[in-house]
Amino acid sequence: MRQSTQGLGRASAAWLARAAAIAVLVSSAGVQARDAFGTSQAGRAAAAAQSVAQSREVHLAELPAQAQATHRLIFKGGPFPYSKDGSVFSNRERQLPRHARGYWREYTVITPGSRDRGARRIVCGGVPPTRPEACYYTDDHYANFRRIADSHAGHE
Repeated sequence: MRQSTQGLGRASAAWLARAAAIAVLVSSAGVQARDAFGTSQAGRAAAAAQSVAQSREVHLAELPAQAQATHRLIFKGGPFPYSKDGSVFSNRERQLPRHARGYWREYTVITPGSRDRGARRIVCGGVPPTRPEACYYTDDHYANFRRIADSHAGHE
């Protein structure tokens, strides 16, 4: 009896090995096909980030007064309260639509009572920086963004 059980175990092991090899081949072929058609996982993630960032909008009047003041300064070209304001935002988190380096710039939104720059920012993209194509607001240090829907209102 023991011999037949061992034979069954070997057969099962061989079958599992073949099934695993087939699964690997099928999986890698799928990845290659997705990459060939430009729908890789990274591409889908970037598209999803762009969709999420654009779908969550906020009107300028709904933002805190400090954010509205920062927004006005952006369109005036300053002066800004912090030396880092206007610096390039690298979009490492890929929460915003992808663009070439230098497209996005970040600005501090003053947080009353904070001893440092705080977590609130407006990030705008476009050239020149005083005429951005799009602006986004974050109150949690880049974890979530909301597109400022009427960003150009009053600045045309």
